[in-house]
Amino acid sequence: MLTDRQIRAAAPRERSYKLTDGNGLHLAIQPGGSRLWRYRYELPGGKERVLALGAYPEVSLADARIARDEARRLLRQGADPSTERRKARLLSSQALGNTFEAVSRAWHQQQAAGWTATHAADVLTSLEADLFPCLGRIPLRDLTPPLLLAALRPVEARGANDRAHRLRQRAEAIFAYGIASGLCDANPAALVGPALAPVRHGRRPAVTNLAGARRLLQEAEAVPSHPVTRLANRLLAITALRPGEVRLAEWSEFAALHADEPVWIVPAERMKMKREHPVPLPRQAIEIIEALRPLTGRAPLLFPNMRGAHRPISDNTLARYLSRSGHKGAHVPHGWRSSFSTIMNELHHNTRDRAVIDLMLAHLPENAVEAAYNRAAYMPRRRELAQEWADMLLEGMAPAAALLDGPRR
Repeated sequence: MLTDRQIRAAAPRERSYKLTDGNGLHLAIQPGGSRLWRYRYELPGGKERVLALGAYPEVSLADARIARDEARRLLRQGADPSTERRKARLLSSQALGNTFEAVSRAWHQQQAAGWTATHAADVLTSLEADLFPCLGRIPLRDLTPPLLLAALRPVEARGANDRAHRLRQRAEAIFAYGIASGLCDANPAALVGPALAPVRHGRRPAVTNLAGARRLLQEAEAVPSHPVTRLANRLLAITALRPGEVRLAEWSEFAALHADEPVWIVPAERMKMKREHPVPLPRQAIEIIEALRPLTGRAPLLFPNMRGAHRPISDNTLARYLSRSGHKGAHVPHGWRSSFSTIMNELHHNTRDRAVIDLMLAHLPENAVEAAYNRAAYMPRRRELAQEWADMLLEGMAPAAALLDGPRR
């Protein structure tokens, strides 16, 4: 049996050594001088394990013996003391709010004040979709590089390497926040980067001929899916907006829908160039909006997430939808912009229409002076081109209301 006098007198050596107290309890004396309580035990089948009980003198000799006796009691009941310790820590972390999800939400709330609403929603949605399901309940201090990497592998498996890298960066920022807040001591996300698949930079894949674009849309709309997803993809295709600008569309942004000049005003904070963007709506867009109204008209968003009316569909919903239609690697949601630009520019060779098409895509002129001073909206011509594009793309296709009755997933 050990005594406090023996422990205090134990000097560090070149290698670590043990002072045994009995019944599996010992004190490991480290070369650096630290003294660590350990309890060695065996599980049925002879498998040996070691349970850390803390450091001396923070954990006294008497406290270490109490912890050992509690572990022996659990063994007699058929439980593994290490497993029970992890369960207790998990419950404690959830109560204290220092699980990965709780800390991530606190970090997000702090950072969101300096972000656009679009970016803040994208960050939170990505965490909810890809990290919280597998890591959310784990205490921040218990997360390791292999656990984080395992959570990112499914993201890579669906071809979203860029998203996996963004998630890792966000996790790194969350752990940095946790370290500063005293909730963890290490940043495992900082070590995961080299193990991720590289991001392949280049043009986004897109179908850029009219026959192929029409066939793509028809095949996608035949795939079992939720009507909101099908309608979102059709609206994205005929407006040629960026996916984020469509996903976060709100009912309040649409004006004069049943007048002669219906328009969608996309607010500046959701636009890449931070300028308000008016979108003249063809009649097919009005049909989509009216088909959506019974489904989501009571929510602020046109395309809410099925988990909650105040959250948009994720940025990966439309990508998976197109992949399921057999077009993985051939066309992505952002590709509808390339389809519109290529096809319409081939049809309209004059310089004026090319400038209008660029304006419809919310591209700024290359000339900085022109970008700063040219405020011409060319709305009549934009409205004509928008209707021409919608007519060509949807020729002979079922009306938007028919998408409500298609096969569901």
